[in-house]
Amino acid sequence: MSLSTPKWWYLRDRKHAAMTRMLLKPLSWIWAGVTANRIARATPVDPGVPVISVGNLTVGGSGKTPVAREVLRLLRLSGVEAHALSRGYGGKLEGPIRVDLNLHTAAEVGDEPLMLALDSPAWIARDRVAGAKSAAAAGAKALVLDDGHQNPALKKTLSLIVVDGETRDDEWPFGDGSVFPSGPMREPLKAGLARGDAVIVLMPSDLAEPDPELLETFGALPVFIARLQPAGPPPSGPLVGFAGIAKPWKVERSLTAAGADLAEFAPFPDHAAFKTEDLRFLADRAEQFGATLVTTEKDWSRLPPEWRTRVTSWPVKAAFEDEAGFLRLLRGEG
Repeated sequence: MSLSTPKWWYLRDRKHAAMTRMLLKPLSWIWAGVTANRIARATPVDPGVPVISVGNLTVGGSGKTPVAREVLRLLRLSGVEAHALSRGYGGKLEGPIRVDLNLHTAAEVGDEPLMLALDSPAWIARDRVAGAKSAAAAGAKALVLDDGHQNPALKKTLSLIVVDGETRDDEWPFGDGSVFPSGPMREPLKAGLARGDAVIVLMPSDLAEPDPELLETFGALPVFIARLQPAGPPPSGPLVGFAGIAKPWKVERSLTAAGADLAEFAPFPDHAAFKTEDLRFLADRAEQFGATLVTTEKDWSRLPPEWRTRVTSWPVKAAFEDEAGFLRLLRGEG
């Protein structure tokens, strides 16, 4: 299932879609109650190796996967054999199974595990405990749990909360604080922060500093700033861009900020399975503009093989401003 993210979720002004918010509130109370009850009743299992959870408090769009990739890289830099563990959202395989880039597709294991597997051993498992044990048996000395903040199955050594740091145009990472479906929150802000060990504020490369009001939200939790940076320049010449992520409008902004000659941009729902007619339409638009098709690395992984040579992938990476300090946190050095 693909989720089309309402932009009004991220606006703090409750006047936007006020009637819709009000009608959805009872469902939000149920969602929050079920989540809280599931977490409270769980008995987390220790898999025998450290578990670093990279999660967030909202429904998609915070940049968890680039942060998880960077955490894995930094652990390798420290000499730690770290493996990624994901639920495999969007894939049909239940696991536990190690992702093989030469064998698996996004339809089988999900797009995010394919991205993680580009740099590190990556596993998918609906049953996180079984996945953790499989990874440990295969030699993992640490696990990076992608999107695990609301999953209480495993005992976590370190819980990192990724927050989108973009607050312009009256956008706020948590909207007005409403829980899904009347807002973007997976759980109330206070409850989610209470289980965190540190916050990572992921900033776009074209914004100077995070909003002081946002930083105050996190209280005494350590906060690390990371920048979402292009891994390389966008393709030259006119471009027709598209993205099927939780906040596709941010990809459009990022391409423009990176100096791309963006003729047109098409948003799709999160984790969208691109249909042939969609891709043909995009190819026709690109031909009209004499443009190249460009999309995110995550979206590119979901393209049919025959389309991958016709679309350019534009990868991004997360870079920590205080990398040394963040490394100390990962090593448990305070």
